[in-house]
Formats: sequence, C-alpha cells, structure tokens
Amino acid sequence: MTEETYDVVVIGGGPVGENAAGRAAAGGLKTALVDHERFGGECSYWACIPSKALLRPGNALAAARRLPGVPVGERLDPAAVFERRDYFTGKGDDNGQVEWAHGAGIETVRGHARITGPREVTVDGERVLHATRAVVVCTGSVPRTPDIPGLADVPTWGSREATSASEVPARLAVLGGGVVGVEMAQAWARLGAQVDLIISGSRPLPRYPDFAGDAVIEGLRADGVRVHTESGLVRASEVDGAARLELTDGQALDADRLLVATGRRPATDDLGLEAIGLEAGAALTVADTGQVSDVDGEWLYAAGDVTGRAPLTHQGKYAARVVADVVVARAEGKPLDTSPWSPQASTADHYAVPQVVFTDPEVASVGLAGPEDGKPHRVVDIDIAVAGSSLHADGYTGKARIVVDTEREVLVGVTFVGQDVADLLHAATIAVVAEVPLRRLWHAVPAFPTISEVWLRLLETYGL
Repeated sequence: MTEETYDVVVIGGGPVGENAAGRAAAGGLKTALVDHERFGGECSYWACIPSKALLRPGNALAAARRLPGVPVGERLDPAAVFERRDYFTGKGDDNGQVEWAHGAGIETVRGHARITGPREVTVDGERVLHATRAVVVCTGSVPRTPDIPGLADVPTWGSREATSASEVPARLAVLGGGVVGVEMAQAWARLGAQVDLIISGSRPLPRYPDFAGDAVIEGLRADGVRVHTESGLVRASEVDGAARLELTDGQALDADRLLVATGRRPATDDLGLEAIGLEAGAALTVADTGQVSDVDGEWLYAAGDVTGRAPLTHQGKYAARVVADVVVARAEGKPLDTSPWSPQASTADHYAVPQVVFTDPEVASVGLAGPEDGKPHRVVDIDIAVAGSSLHADGYTGKARIVVDTEREVLVGVTFVGQDVADLLHAATIAVVAEVPLRRLWHAVPAFPTISEVWLRLLETYGL
C-alpha cells in the first residue's frame, strides 16, 4: 500500500471534477484528480456532447426544409452522423483530457476511489491519498432503473447506449418523457428508426409550461414518433430476440431496443460514505459553498449531480468553481464571503438555472416556469411572431413566457419554445441574474430583424 499527500483530492474526472481540480491547481494547491473510467466523464463521451451531435444534423435538415430554394436530401446519412459524433467524443480516447490535466498541474489517478476516513481517499484498495485541505466529490449521477417485471430479460438501452450506438434499430421504444427521452426519440426517428415514446402524463417535459410539452409532442409526431400518453410499462418479455412491451392501457408493442430514460440518481453507492457517517446512495447535501453538511471539519465538498441541486453539466461546473475558490481562500487563511451572488456561493442554483432541450422545436428556460403561490408574480405569454422569426423559417411557430416579480419589476423566469431559441437563453439568464429592472430592459433595443425582437413584444405586452 502506497501513501501520497495532496492539498486537494477530487473524485470524479468529468467536467465538474476538471473544473474543481483546475481552479484549485491554478490557486497554487497540489491537486489529484481520480476517475475509474474516462477523464472527461459522462458529458464528454455519453451525454451532452454525443447527444447533441446526433440531434444537430436532423435539426439542420428540418430547418433547411422550411426554406424555399435550399437543396436538401430526403433523409440523413446515419453513417456520416455517427462518424461526426465519434469525432467529437474521440471514440472514447481520453488522452487529450489527461494531457490537459497534466498541463494544468493536476496529477491524474486512474482507479476506483473510496473515502476511507476524514481527508483520506483509497484508490483500488492499495493507493492512499491524503488531502490536507479538501476532498471534493464530483461523481455525477447514474440512471435510475424502474422495477418492472421482465425488464432485465429484454434488449435495453440506457442513455449511454442511446448516444453511442452505431446501428439504427428498426423499432425503438423509449420509456420516459424527460429530456433524454424526447431528445433521443427524435434523434433516432430522424435517423430512420420507428420510435414509440411511452410517457406517464398527457405531455412530455412535465416540469416546463404546458405549451412546451405540447410543442415538443407535435414535433415528435411530425417526425413519425408514436407517442403513448397517460401510459406506462407494466411488463416486458423477450420474444424472438426483441422486446415485447405490455402497456398500462392494454396495448402491446414490439421493439428491437427499449431505451429506459426514467431519470438519474446521485452516484454515491460505492463511495465509502459509511466511513464518515453518511448514507450510501443518497445525495450529498451541501451549503452554497459546496461544503457537505453533517461532516465534522471543513474538508469534504461536493459539486454537480451528486448533490442533487441542479443536475446539469454547466451548473455543476459553476458549483465546482465556487468550491475551488472556497478551498483556496481557506488555504490562504482569507475570510469567506458567502453572501448571495458572491464568488464563494453558488446562488444561481436557487434562482437562475438555464436549460435547453435540443429537440425541434427547442425549449430554452431559466428561472421559474410559472408563478409561485403567494408571490407577486405575473405571467406574460405570447407567440414568437416577429419579422426575425418569419424570415428565419417559413411558417415559424413558437411561444415565449416571462414571469415577473411585480413588486420589484424584475424577471424571475423566462421560457422560449421554437426553432433555434437556445440562442435567446443567455440574454434571459443575464436579465434574471442581474435583476435588470424591466424599465431599464426596455432600453435594450433588439436588433432588427432577429428573433430577439420577441423581447420588445414581451415588454409591450407587459405594459411598457
């Protein structure tokens, strides 16, 4: 057994862990980054990057078809789509990520890490890493698998298989109407699969305004996806190498693959949390500084999906930067400023979490999706019908919503639905984070003719 000492040990080498380790090292702390799979993590090889690479060609083809005079083909070339996706994922080769880490002054350690005591991490049972300042947990999340009879006996995909497969199944069933479910249903339908989407409610994306789910379900059906609403999977069985799926409404479907997209949970099952009095499998509860609650001493931190706060890559990276700044400040003996919106508090997790669903139409949102009970909130909904959208695509349809705190007259939530609305989102995020008064925002004149003209229409509808 070998023993080594670092200032900071980061468990989890995905984008969140890389941000924590990189910022700690830049702050002068000797830092180790541990991962048991690939440096670069879930987002780089199995989630954000490959899923968007699969979706983008189909979105571009659909956009071209909405304009006259643009020569387009009838369908995508799956082999070319897969080749481009593999380029962005490096076919699973993480040498580039390792080289970046070494260039940033970070020691990379391959192996399975477990916390074996305060400030102590043991890798593969034989390499003990002591952390003089902090252990930072950035292990992300893993799929949540429902307990359905026969599910283990049929050919299934998880999100990893759905983003890394290189053959188009003739028949794909998708269980779950969240972001992964709708994105992958549309991506594979456009690649040539017959897709059945099984959702429990009347529309997908239940956390968004109703008009978002309605628009996405219409887009899916336009691509030939058969959407089974108010449904669910009762039982699965293997029939001639395929999955026979019995739904709650009595229907039976046959699929060559079943994508199970029923959510994720924090990856803390085998992290050694019991050694420090925490529950394995549970989310790590943290303060806005990222420090884990219910642990003695200022040494254990966490960021990203593992905390359950805002399970998105960009929010995890943001929280990781906050954690690193806190650890560096404490190492230097500097007082912390943990007031809201300070560099040492991940305040945005509570008020301004931006997210894009990269379907066609896209859904882009930040802050509240609707009013909160008992709060002075007013909702303004309008169609995205401006000169910029009309020029952007023939027959452009879209919706926009703002949620306004009427006492302060600032935005607390914005949602856009439509083709290419993701590019509107950062302006909305800035407005929410900065609490820009609407009467000042009215002076931010949108360029003509762009889809951003919708901002003026929203403020006019509000009454300005």
